[in-house]
Amino acid sequence: MAEVTIRDLRKAYGAAQVIHGLNLDIADGEFVVLVGPSGCGKSTLLRMLAGLEEITAGDINIGPRRVNNLPPSERDIAMVFQNYALYPHKTVAANMGFALKMRGMEAGAIRQKVERAAEVLGLTPYLDRFPRALSGGQRQRVAMGRAIVRDPQVFLFDEPLSNLDAKLRVQMRTEIKELHLRLKTTTVYVTHDQIEAMTMADKIVVMQGGRIEQVGAPLELYDRPANVFVASFIGSPAMNMIDGRIVGGMAEVAGARLALPASTTASEGQDIVFGIRPEYFRPADQGLSGKIAVVEPTGSETHVVARIGGKDLTAVFRDRVSYRPGDSITLAPDAGAAHIFDKATGARIS
Repeated sequence: MAEVTIRDLRKAYGAAQVIHGLNLDIADGEFVVLVGPSGCGKSTLLRMLAGLEEITAGDINIGPRRVNNLPPSERDIAMVFQNYALYPHKTVAANMGFALKMRGMEAGAIRQKVERAAEVLGLTPYLDRFPRALSGGQRQRVAMGRAIVRDPQVFLFDEPLSNLDAKLRVQMRTEIKELHLRLKTTTVYVTHDQIEAMTMADKIVVMQGGRIEQVGAPLELYDRPANVFVASFIGSPAMNMIDGRIVGGMAEVAGARLALPASTTASEGQDIVFGIRPEYFRPADQGLSGKIAVVEPTGSETHVVARIGGKDLTAVFRDRVSYRPGDSITLAPDAGAAHIFDKATGARIS
């Protein structure tokens, strides 16, 4: 295991700069998830860590070693790809042990390592099968097993669950997290799915446009997003965002006056964005009024989308409700759970 240190890391393709001076510390044994929309630079960053992309400027250290110019084979990392990258003509055992064979390891030692990894991953009954005889989840386990047998200092995962169906994704999320708790190997995991990030990470790195927007524990980012982008990206359904202004010590939003959180230091007359998560809305006599557009029962809760002030706002109710599209509704946000952002900069006001 090893810590990973990134300092002023930059990547450019000709005149186009895609990574803009990133700094990041990943502790020994930590599970860090890089998350952000497509094109934000998260996979490029992972490939630079792996040695698959050249570094334009800056430094990457794995443990005490500066690895900028080291080939992937000398970085002591193991990478699990989105498409599994298995050899179709080799058995599960041969796929898992191939890298060790290329190192010249003795056959008996390879077999021992493969069998141990197969036991951890529940692959023992499949060691003599070929990839074509496996399900998607089993193939992903083989790809993980191939990484485990190498006993690397760092695991790198590049959107490993994106090819799986929804139910299998949930199962594999749990398995990868349990595997990390067992092995305690430093792990960097890339995904565009913020639910994966929230449920798996010790620490989340939110990226946009080749820059880091915020780094923190999952609930820290959920409860105290640094800006509008993080607030809208983390959480499902997304946080409701409504433009407004500070008037008389309150937020004037969509024709209503709403109480501010006690910690807010916004100035009188300041243009703001009022943020409230869907679960902190409740039906009331006074508040934000509009018409219901969509009602989505999920079983455990009901999502209600209402058109208020020209925007679609989402409320989540745990109790069963009898709302129908076209009904009038007034929603009151929990003032203590509101988030206030500066409209000009998008930064949190606290």
